[in-house]
Amino acid sequence: MIKSFSGATRAALFCGSAVFLIAGAASAQDTTPKPTAGGEEVVVTAARTTRSAVTLSGSEIQKILPGANPLKSIETLPGVVFQTADPWGLDEQNEQVFVHGFSTQQLGYTFDHLPLGDQQYGGYDGLSPARAVSSENVGRVELSSGAGALGTASTSNLGAVIETFSRDPSRQFGADARETLGSYDTTRTFLRLDTGDILGGDAYISYVHQDARAWDFDGHQTQDQVNAKYVHDDPHGKFTAYIDYSNKILPNEDAISYGNQQTAAAQGFIPYTRPYLYPNQSAIGSYYTQTQGGTTLVGTPPANQGNNFSNYFSAEQREDILAYAKYDYRFNDSLTWSNQAYYHYDYGRGIVAGPINNAGLPALFGTYYPSLVVGGSATSAGSLAKIANLFGGTGLEVRTTEYHINRWGELSTLNWQLGQHSIELGLWYEHNDEGQHRVWYPFSSANNDTSPYDTPKGPAVFTQDAVNFSVDDAIIHLQDQWRILPNLLIQAGFKSSLQTATGTVLIQQKETAPSAFPSGTIVSNNGFLPQIGGVWDITSHEQVFANVQQNLRQFIPYSQGGNFYGTAPWSLGNQAAFNLFKSTVQPETSWTYEVGVRTKRPLDLGFITAVEGQANYYHVDFSNRILNIAPYNFINPAPSILVNVGGVTTDGVDLEGTLHFARHFSLYDALSYNTSTYNQNYNSGISGDLPVVVPIGGKQVPGEPDWLNKTILSTTWGPFEAQINGDYMGKRFATYLNDLSIPSTFLVGLEASYRFDTLPISWVRSAKFSVNATNITGKKGISTLVITSASGGYQGYPIPPSMVFATLQASF
Repeated sequence: MIKSFSGATRAALFCGSAVFLIAGAASAQDTTPKPTAGGEEVVVTAARTTRSAVTLSGSEIQKILPGANPLKSIETLPGVVFQTADPWGLDEQNEQVFVHGFSTQQLGYTFDHLPLGDQQYGGYDGLSPARAVSSENVGRVELSSGAGALGTASTSNLGAVIETFSRDPSRQFGADARETLGSYDTTRTFLRLDTGDILGGDAYISYVHQDARAWDFDGHQTQDQVNAKYVHDDPHGKFTAYIDYSNKILPNEDAISYGNQQTAAAQGFIPYTRPYLYPNQSAIGSYYTQTQGGTTLVGTPPANQGNNFSNYFSAEQREDILAYAKYDYRFNDSLTWSNQAYYHYDYGRGIVAGPINNAGLPALFGTYYPSLVVGGSATSAGSLAKIANLFGGTGLEVRTTEYHINRWGELSTLNWQLGQHSIELGLWYEHNDEGQHRVWYPFSSANNDTSPYDTPKGPAVFTQDAVNFSVDDAIIHLQDQWRILPNLLIQAGFKSSLQTATGTVLIQQKETAPSAFPSGTIVSNNGFLPQIGGVWDITSHEQVFANVQQNLRQFIPYSQGGNFYGTAPWSLGNQAAFNLFKSTVQPETSWTYEVGVRTKRPLDLGFITAVEGQANYYHVDFSNRILNIAPYNFINPAPSILVNVGGVTTDGVDLEGTLHFARHFSLYDALSYNTSTYNQNYNSGISGDLPVVVPIGGKQVPGEPDWLNKTILSTTWGPFEAQINGDYMGKRFATYLNDLSIPSTFLVGLEASYRFDTLPISWVRSAKFSVNATNITGKKGISTLVITSASGGYQGYPIPPSMVFATLQASF
């Protein structure tokens, strides 16, 4: 099963399995937060955990916006920045998450405990939570903002872990139907049938279809999704089976370039959005044909728009099948063995239809077809005319970066309650066959057969490259929770993180310089990543908790689709650079320290009747940061290289709480402060005989603000509910040298609903009508920030405008 692992890795797994069989293990007590008797909290603080942990229920997610990505929902939680250019958070191209100094690909994500990968847009090891489960079927989302549990199935969680859990089937036969209509022709239809008792258990099947016109261009973002779940309880344990099918197509816009990301001629052209032209085919000829010095250049975008020109279209297309089967077997009251097997298949592509004379493309095409180059220049009028004819005559080409994932794995956990000790021993193993390839297709307006919603038709012009990967990952963990005193719990343990990854180039790209994707195997094992923490019940209502944990981020088995950038060693443009990486670079690691207090108590202060909340301080030492830097001259030819460039120190505080006012009002507020600074400068290339020093030491990590504040004011009057939420995000630096920044923003949303419990139709159990409004003040600015430069320039996506949605829900 693990034949591709190295000998050392197989030995470590064998030892771990031996310990597994000898030791037996027992899990920590169930730490799932439960709603209070007086009603569900907006945000629930987890009890009995040694880490900072908060939970948002599925019903609260629907209040934010029906159909919202579970990751979008956590933007209301302390210490979290989540940004996208659409109100649901479904556009993965511009999805961005920050938690306590770590960004999207440095966090961990799971669904019903199985791994979702690192959420990289060019998918290689997982899928978005929104593609794993329909929003309406989410039971809860849990955020461990400092560090996740030792057994978390993730190779990327240097920092926080975000866990999404699906709802179980109802024990009664029934149906749930929901229809959402709203701004920009939005329609979302959700249908769910619960079978009640069937085949000795309970089951449901659901279907959702969403179609929404993009708010700034004529593109429809669609998703069709089917979920099915079956749960069977018997005297020996619990069996759960789940399957998900998702087909998602989202036309994208490109990021807007600011500062020196623009050419000098285009400095004055910075639009608020950068939409595409589709389906306006009549504009192709005029927009992509320029006249310079009396010479006509086809397939050339307007010079006065610089990097902010419009492509004809761009889209992300993703199709997923995800399934798992899980059985929790109870040997007796003190010993449980849980096994969960899963499978995930994904086929997707990023597709762009754009002009042939852009970003060095003529030189690339001339490498594959030298006879197209006229007069010694690939960008001459004659060369461009020949290239245009090669791609169908319009001056446009269609590029696809195609991804496939075929992975399976197992999570096995043994829990043993031995007196005052709760011992847990677990193993996660996954094998993933994945890969990426880049293909170029013609664009023909006469045939009108190319759109953002379809696979390009007809034979490809050429395949630029294709790389396959075989990846084996494993995490073994062992921990003990020891209740030393009735009010004092100590938890200690460790995990081993093991990876063997092999990249094989099937089709090697041609370049104007001798540069090529490398092949090879990297074995990366760390046998001891410790954790220790404790919880002290200082009163019946207050707890103090503390936790120290080390984590590691494994190397990324990915090729960047023809571009030599990123932090994936298989994206390096030279075998020597890859070999240098193998011998010199260490995986990124972090030490996270947390201490805090949580409380939950009734109050008799007149109008104030109860309070719940948490305050915590955290410190993070992030080491071995990997960066792609400009070349030195000891590799020939000289590509970019990946090196360890030092560390980052993070300190922060989260204050989160809910006040209840009499029977009808509650106020939730989460205030966060974070400072993350680079510890050292680094060298990038040489100038003359001296290294070029990039002076980032002491600078703030760009992208994450110092200050965040999230507020939700809720009211309940019988069947009527309403809430207004505010999201303040402080200033963000936009470059590594902190010479450019994005001003603070404050966004306001509103939700109101009315539940009809008594209806004249006997077969309708209940109905609910709700209205959601986003960005009700019409705030403009930058949402997702793309850090591209040490200084002088950056890219960003716009904040979506005000939108209103209405939902009618009925239960049968």
